[in-house]
Amino acid sequence: MSSSTKQTTDHDTIREWVESHDGRPASVRGTERGVESTGVLRFDFPGGAGTDELQHVDWDAWFEAFDREGLALVYQEQKADGEDSTFFKLVNR
Repeated sequence: MSSSTKQTTDHDTIREWVESHDGRPASVRGTERGVESTGVLRFDFPGGAGTDELQHVDWDAWFEAFDREGLALVYQEQKADGEDSTFFKLVNR
C-alpha cells in the first residue's frame, strides 16, 4: 500500500478532514500581526504539538485567514502502511 497526498482549498473538505481526525482549527500563539491577524495557521490534533503553542480559533476566522493568505491544504489520508494520517501542510496556491 502507498500513501498519497491531496491538495484542496475547499472549506467543506478541509473541515471534514480535520474533524474526522478529532482536530480543531488553531493558530500558533504569539504570531499575530496586528488586531485582525489570526497568526500562523495550524490544526490541533490529539497527541499533536503542545497545546501551550497553539490557540484554538473558530472556523470562520481560520478560513478568513486561509483565504486572505492565499493558502491551500496539502494533506494525507493514510500512511503507506494504511494507518490513518494527520499529516498536513499549508502551501501557497
